[in-house]
Amino acid sequence: MSAAAEDEWEGPYAYPMPPPGGWTADDLDRIPGLPPHTELIDGGLFFMSPQTDFHMATLRLLENALAGAAPDTLYVVREMTTKLGKRDRPEPDLMVVPYSARTGSRQTWYDPKDVILAVEVVSEDSEQRDREVKPRKYAGARIRHFWRVEENGGLPVVYVYELDPATNSYAVTGIHHHRLELTEPFPVDIDLTAVNRRPPVAPPPEETTSAE
Repeated sequence: MSAAAEDEWEGPYAYPMPPPGGWTADDLDRIPGLPPHTELIDGGLFFMSPQTDFHMATLRLLENALAGAAPDTLYVVREMTTKLGKRDRPEPDLMVVPYSARTGSRQTWYDPKDVILAVEVVSEDSEQRDREVKPRKYAGARIRHFWRVEENGGLPVVYVYELDPATNSYAVTGIHHHRLELTEPFPVDIDLTAVNRRPPVAPPPEETTSAE
C-alpha cells in the first residue's frame, strides 16, 4: 500500500442515521452493519480502532488470571456490553459477573447490578472515555470494583478503584506496578511483567517401546 493510500481515506463511511433524540441501548441489537465492539455513550455511537499488541496481550493476561482465580460461582466476560441506562451501553474490556447472570447463547449484554468488576485497558483513541467518562458512569450504576489499566514502558500498570457508597463515586485503593495482588473482590495474584513472556512449551510426550 502506498504512503498516499495510508494517509488518505477516499470513503465514504456509511454511518447509520440516528433517530430523533439519539440512539438507545436497545438499538445496538437492531442497527444493521455496526462494526464489532460498538459502544453507546450518551446516545452516541463509538467505534473501536484496531487493537494494539499491548492491549491484546494485557487483556489476555488479565482474563486468564481472573478466570483461574475466580470462584466457581463467578464468570469472566470479555468484550461484552453492560446496559447502564437508556442511552449508555459501554463495553468494558473485561467484566466479572455471577455465573447465574448468563441467560443463554444469544445474550449480548449484562445488567450492571450483576457486574462485580469492570476492567478497562486504556487505548489511545479512547483515553478520555476510559479515564473519565466510563468510570463515572460505572460508579453511577453502582458497579463496586473498577480497574483501569495503563501502559508504562511496555508493561501494564493497574489502577484499582472501589465504590464509596456514601458518594457513589470511586476511590483509588492502589496503583500496581509489576505485580497485582488483591483480596477483593476475590484473591488474585498477577505477575504483570508476564505480559510479554512466552508461555512455557510443554515437552513432547515420551516415546514408549513395547517389550520384545
